Order: sequence, then structure tokens, then C-alpha cells
Amino acid sequence: MASQTIVSLLRKEKNKPPQCEKQVRNNMHNRDDENEPESCPSDPEQADSALEEAYPEGGRAAYLVVFGSFCAIMGGLGLMNSIGIYQSWISQHQLVEVDESRLGWIFGLYNFMVFFCGIQIGPVFDIHGPTWLMVTGALLYVTTFVSIGFCREFWHFILVIGVVAGAATSIIFVVPVATVGQYFNVKRGAATGLAMAGGSLGGVMFPLIFDALGESIGFAWTTRVIGLITLLLLLVGCILVRPRQTPKTLPIDKSILPDFRILLRLPVLLMTVGVFFIEWGFFIGLEYVASYALAHGISRRLSYLMVVFLNAGSFPGRWLPGFLADRFGRMNTMILTNVLCIISMLGIWLPANGNVAAVIVFAVVFGFASGSNISLVPVCVGEYCSTRDYGRYYSTVYTVVSLG
Repeated sequence: MASQTIVSLLRKEKNKPPQCEKQVRNNMHNRDDENEPESCPSDPEQADSALEEAYPEGGRAAYLVVFGSFCAIMGGLGLMNSIGIYQSWISQHQLVEVDESRLGWIFGLYNFMVFFCGIQIGPVFDIHGPTWLMVTGALLYVTTFVSIGFCREFWHFILVIGVVAGAATSIIFVVPVATVGQYFNVKRGAATGLAMAGGSLGGVMFPLIFDALGESIGFAWTTRVIGLITLLLLLVGCILVRPRQTPKTLPIDKSILPDFRILLRLPVLLMTVGVFFIEWGFFIGLEYVASYALAHGISRRLSYLMVVFLNAGSFPGRWLPGFLADRFGRMNTMILTNVLCIISMLGIWLPANGNVAAVIVFAVVFGFASGSNISLVPVCVGEYCSTRDYGRYYSTVYTVVSLG
């Protein structure tokens, strides 16, 4: 009996060592912590990485950010998606004596500023968060829509549309999308697509307002009405677009300067070159479909509605590819939608020769196919970086794209 008791005690002791070893390891770890108290916890890179391991992928805060981004982008990118209306109006009224090649500098500078200003916006976002950038964007839009009614000379439009409106659009193009990316990883394509769909809705709404009010109350007051709607939408964005990572959680020594060293990574460089050509082709259809219709004898009202048709097609083209991209791959989806863009331009627009039905079909198909060029490119950029560096990567890529 005594021997059996001894054996049973030995077996119990055999089962205890893992706990003892664990305690010993903990004690040793505590001693190491006493010797080096600040080595691990004080590393901001590791702290940020630990924070980024888990994305909410939903929840009240995340969906409020998506809704706020939707509203802000509806107002901000609504101007960009209806810029063809302004080009057609200005070319036939205030600057009727200016040739098209010179007039194109206004809107070429606008497109350049939309992408180029991101070189500083992204790094500032990474350090200071979205709030003050959103407020700045709203103030720039107010300046744009109040001033544009007083523009009469070529240089007026260069300054107001090309510089001020371009900088304002750049902020709204970067900040809401970057903030959505802090809350989603697996569902990032769908969430970004839903937020970006707001721009398409604005591109439908603003041309209709312009068409309804332009002749009755004039260009100046029509732009002010659109500006008031834009301001209300941006105020919703300023309130709801909040960061998941507060600025205090970010490294205090992080620079707000852009970093072109990221282009030394071959995959990032190749993606940047691809986006350069994608955006170069995208704005041709967006900006010139209304002018093309007018030049081929289509009525003014229907010509302006071509922008509405394009943005109506773009609305599902922003969010539907996002859902598919999360399942079948973001790059794969981008390739397919851009193949459809090429088919619509070469197979529908070029042979149209001013045919009304063909131009409408082109506007809808091209709008749908090109929608992912706005919504999925930010998601593809996020494939190559962490959340804390997203603004820097995104802005650097689009700074190169701005040269197109």
C-alpha cells in the first residue's frame, strides 16, 4: 500500500511540472523586464502592429464612418464626376472665345491638383487624423462655389477651379477612403465601394440641378445652390468620419513628408504605372462625353444628361466590383473591369459617330466599367502596406498618377 501511495504521489508530481515551468518562465520574464523595463513596450512599431492585427470589420462606429464617407464623397467627388457639365457651360458662355486646347488647361490643372496634392495630404492624415483635413476641405469647397460665380476671365477659372477646387477635391479623395480602411480589411473592397458610390450619386444629382436651375436663376446662383448642398454633405462627413487609431497612438517621430522610397518595391512600382494609365484614360470619357455630344449636334439638355447616364452606370460600378473583389481578388477584378472599359470605348464610342442611342449606351457601360477605377485602386494600394502607412502609400501613388 505504501508503495502504491508513493507511485500515485509521483504521478501527481509528474503532472505538475508544466505549471511550475510556466511559473519559472514567468519569473524569469519578470526579471528580464526588471532589467530592461522599456525595451518592448516602448516600441511604437510593435504597438501599432498589435493594434492592427484585428479589424472591426463592422459595428456601429465602422458603419457610421462608411456613411459619413459616403456623404462627404457625394459632395466632394460630385464636383469631379460632373466636371464635364462645367466645361461645356464655360466653353459656351464665359469663355466662348477661348479655344478648346487652351480651355483644357483649366480642367487639366484641376485633375492634376486632385492627385498631386495627395503628396502631403496622406502623410498629414497618418499623423494627425482626418478631422482638420475634412474641415479644410469643406472651407475650400465653400470658397470654390462662392467664387466661381464671379469668374469671367481665363485666369479666374484657372485659380478657382484648377487650384482651389482641385485641392479641395484632393482632400475628400484621400481622407474618407483612408479612414474607412482603418476599420475594414477582409471587407475593405465592399466598404470602400459603398463609400465611393456617393460620388456617383453626386454626379447624377448635381447635373440634374444644374440643368433645372441653370437657365432660370443663372450660372452663379446655380453653383451656389450646389455649393450649399455640398457644404451640408461635407458637414455630415466632418462629424462622422472619425479615426479608429487616434493620433496619440501613432509614432511621435513619424514624418509628414512623402516617401518615394516605396516605389523601389517592384510590385508597388508596377501597380503605380498601371494606375497611371488607367486614370489617364478614365478622365477622357468622363470629361468629354458631354462636349462630344454637343459637337455632334445632340441637344444641350441631352448632352448634359450624358454625364448623368455615365454616373448612373458608375453607381453600381463602384460598389458591386468591391463585393466581387473581396471574394475573387482585387487585382483580378480591376483587370476585368478595365477590359470592359476598353471594349466600350473601342467598340461603342468610336463607331457611334454621334448616334444618340450609341452614346447613351457607351455612357452607361463605360460608367459601370470605370467605377472600379475610383473605388478599387485605394483597396489595391492597401494590399502593400499597413493601416498606419496607408495615407503615405496612397498619396505617393497618386502623386505619380497626377502627371498623367
